[in-house]
Amino acid sequence: MILEICVDDVAGLDAAIRGGADRIELCAALSGGGVTPSKGFMHLAGAKNIPVSVMIRPRSGDFVFERAEVDMMKHDIDAARSAGVSGVVLGASLANGALDTNTLEELCAHAQGLDTTLHRAVDVVPDFPEAVEAAVSLGFSRILTSGGARSALEGVDQLAKMIEVAHGRISIMPGAGIRPHMVTEILCRLVINEIHASCSANAPSGTNRRLSMLGFTGPERKQTDEATVRELKQLLETQG
Repeated sequence: MILEICVDDVAGLDAAIRGGADRIELCAALSGGGVTPSKGFMHLAGAKNIPVSVMIRPRSGDFVFERAEVDMMKHDIDAARSAGVSGVVLGASLANGALDTNTLEELCAHAQGLDTTLHRAVDVVPDFPEAVEAAVSLGFSRILTSGGARSALEGVDQLAKMIEVAHGRISIMPGAGIRPHMVTEILCRLVINEIHASCSANAPSGTNRRLSMLGFTGPERKQTDEATVRELKQLLETQG
């Protein structure tokens, strides 16, 4: 059972590795759903002895990308490859929410040789079976999804249907809001071999009032919690 932990800073990366993560999803700005991290962060993570998949998303918001944004994403894929990471995380939508298969085909071709994950752009599609078939045709290794719900636990029925459609041709990786206390129910309901979580906890910002007043930081921030990563990994090992 593979545990993938998403992180957006160096402290989180180190905490996830110490806690026993099997793979890292590397992002920036997780509070906005995650966007492409810096080249420096990619290179730092690429030097670690753990598989790393880099989020390729030029901005927060929707997943409908203009031509210039697609070109940016291709340059970011190049940066990820040069950093020595193992994979990239991709997604793109049409205006109606369906997968933009033309753009995804272009991005996947550009990422040839890297492991590819279809991210939660899939959670806004109007037809989940169609999206699974598209992801298989495009050659993705896995789909990161909550089943179209706010959390993977809430979307577990849809996740089960996606797993049935996938029929072993692609991995369905549940993600969104997964905490250790949910693992037993998720594993009882779903046949999976990997799972995605942030394992974050609220932490004091530790900064002075002036930084907060100027808008550089808030009173609290999310931080990857090593103990939660370890707890989740242990539960997966005993129950998976």
